[in-house]
Amino acid sequence: MTEADMAAARAKMIAKRFGGASTSTGGKGSVRRKKKVASRSAAAQSDAKLGTTLKKLGATNIPGIEEVNLFKEDGKVIHFVNPKVQASIGANTYIISGPSETKPLQELLPSIVSQLGMDNLSQLQNMAAQTAPAGGAAAAPAADDDDDDDVPDLVEGNFEEVSEQT
Repeated sequence: MTEADMAAARAKMIAKRFGGASTSTGGKGSVRRKKKVASRSAAAQSDAKLGTTLKKLGATNIPGIEEVNLFKEDGKVIHFVNPKVQASIGANTYIISGPSETKPLQELLPSIVSQLGMDNLSQLQNMAAQTAPAGGAAAAPAADDDDDDDVPDLVEGNFEEVSEQT
């Protein structure tokens, strides 16, 4: 056997034994994969763990809640629109999930006043006191022009007698 024949035989043997240039999977002699392993993301795993924990607590869904506002000490509000609300009364636990936005208190003011507690009302009064000196000079002339819209003075005594006199 010549040197060239020996080199060709070695190349053929290496190609057959180690795959050579083509790396094929499957075929004769390969191990059969029993099932396809699906990897789960970390978020999906944490959601599954959270779901099992909520089931252990016995949390039930509360339907019909349109918005939830969580007030922070710095004057900001975490605002949820159409959240999924679950409650476990025995564990004194409420779960609020869904898209949220962190907004300043002033942005939600007209519709949120009925939800404010004593702490938030004092914050609101402080904010009004801070903005009053800056806007006080501009607001005074406007009040003089609209005398028709002023609230009349209260009358002491029986209102019916006063109304009959005029």
